[in-house]
Amino acid sequence: MTELRPWGNFMVILDSAECKVKRLQINPDHGISYQYHYKRREEWTIVSGVGTVCLDGCDINVTTGDHITIMPLQKHTVSCNGSDPLVIIEVQTGTYFGEDDIVRLSDRYGRS
Repeated sequence: MTELRPWGNFMVILDSAECKVKRLQINPDHGISYQYHYKRREEWTIVSGVGTVCLDGCDINVTTGDHITIMPLQKHTVSCNGSDPLVIIEVQTGTYFGEDDIVRLSDRYGRS
């Protein structure tokens, strides 16, 4: 099942007690909110496209094959800089994987 977002979409590939795996597609000139989580760690593998990940205020340019680790409480965002969508496989591990564990610090789409 694909869930639409203002920045693109995501599909849950696996949802278990041990982990949640998603496929994120971030459309060109879009990005997710600047956010953090209390209860989960995220591992992002860039499958295709180019973008910028911001971790605690530090920008990292990413492209196919790159890997980013996001720890609980680490502030982060990602945006697509190319003309094609940025596709990421996200593996969440921790104690809780609900969408309500997202704490948005800023959001270009006005979400809280």
